[in-house]
Amino acid sequence: MLMNLLIGIPVMLTCLIFQAIFVALCLRKYVSKRKAIIHLKKPFVKNTLLLSLIMILMLLGNFVQMAIWAKVFMWLGEFDQFSTALYHSGVNFATLGYGDIVMSERWRLLGPLEGANGILMFGVSTSVMTAAIMDIIKQSMHKADGPP
Repeated sequence: MLMNLLIGIPVMLTCLIFQAIFVALCLRKYVSKRKAIIHLKKPFVKNTLLLSLIMILMLLGNFVQMAIWAKVFMWLGEFDQFSTALYHSGVNFATLGYGDIVMSERWRLLGPLEGANGILMFGVSTSVMTAAIMDIIKQSMHKADGPP
C-alpha cells in the first residue's frame, strides 16, 4: 500500500499541475478569443465558439492526465500496450469502474487514486465551464442593460 501512495501521490500532483496549466490556458484563450470575436453580430455563434474552445481545452487537459497515468501503469509493468493502459486509465479517471481489465494486486490501489484524481479534475473542468457561462450571461445582461 505504501508503494501505491509513493507512486500515486506524485502522479496526482503532476496531474494537478497539468490541470492548473490547462485552466490558465483556457482562461487566457477565453479572454483573448472573446475580445477577438466580439465583432460577431450573432451572439449565439460567438458564445458557441467560446464555450466549444473551453470544452476542447479542458478535455485535452483531462486526456493528457489519463495518458500520464497510462504511462505510469506501463512503467510498472501492468500493461504491454499503451492502448490497453489508456483504456484502463480512462475507466479509472472517469470513475466508471467497468472491471473488465484489472491490475495486479500489488498496484490495484492506484485505480482509486486515479479515480479520485479524475473526479477532482472533472470538477475543475466543470467550474471553468461554469465561469465561462457566467461571464457570457454577465456580458449579455450588460449589453441588454446598455443604452438603447
